[in-house]
Amino acid sequence: MDLLCCETTDTECRAYKDPVLLDDDRVLQNLLKTEERYSPSTSYFECVQTEISPPMRKVVAEWMLEVCEEQKCQDEVFPLSMNYVDRFLSICPIKKSQLQLLGTACLLLASKLREPSPLTVEVLVFYTDNSITTDDLLSWEQLVVSKLKWELSAVTPGDFLVHILNRLPVPRTWDPVMVRRHAQTFIALSAREYKFSMYTPSMIAAASVAAALHGLDWTGKSGYGLAGLLDELTRITAIEQDYLQGCLEQIEEMVSQAMTAERIGGTSHQVTGPPPSSGTQRPLGDEITSQEKILEHEKAGTPTDVRDVHF
Repeated sequence: MDLLCCETTDTECRAYKDPVLLDDDRVLQNLLKTEERYSPSTSYFECVQTEISPPMRKVVAEWMLEVCEEQKCQDEVFPLSMNYVDRFLSICPIKKSQLQLLGTACLLLASKLREPSPLTVEVLVFYTDNSITTDDLLSWEQLVVSKLKWELSAVTPGDFLVHILNRLPVPRTWDPVMVRRHAQTFIALSAREYKFSMYTPSMIAAASVAAALHGLDWTGKSGYGLAGLLDELTRITAIEQDYLQGCLEQIEEMVSQAMTAERIGGTSHQVTGPPPSSGTQRPLGDEITSQEKILEHEKAGTPTDVRDVHF
């Protein structure tokens, strides 16, 4: 009798949540103890990097996020790849022309670790509009894992989501999938911004959950209020409420700015027509250079610019 395999590659099969692991506080405590081991230095733009700046990092991060969205990657891939980027930049100075190559190599590594079907080298080279070669990407993949000392299983904010949501007194009438989806969106948006690298993954996860529940009006309908929700998150993660409140405010400000930019961008598309069909298939050299020029112009306008000082 012939054996028939009915599995298809179009259907993604993920493991069920293990209640034993979710209910065991030792798992959460181990994550909290381990997260700082994979934290990048928050001052690498001041101490290590001389050619790149936070706006350039954001350009590459947005491109990486678009690639993940178009390729329908797991939610964990993009934050993990940005963790690699920040940790690499913390220890190894690079040229601005190498920044997209670094981001591409980090995407390749993160997808290999978190994706059942990782992104291929050919696909990633295509998304750079062939501005890099296959050999370049493979060489930088080796460079990144070498500089990170093969410490690739980093803890990301997404690792805390299920543990936090499992411990919150959220009624079963609320849709946990929607809350988690909102929180994952906030985590992805925060990974684009350099300023969030100063926060630990657990703090970003807790603040993202708070922003999601507050945005869905759970704080009002449940009677807990925002202060009560922050108390619960502090109990779960042992994060001081002042720091948690500050991170939450930063996330809400970031979301507000993103929504404003989206409305403006939507209006401009209506006036000038649809964006190019190339999507994320582009080299980022011109955009990074323009960000550098903007940054130089802003610096030139400050009173402390050395070009205004005459000896």
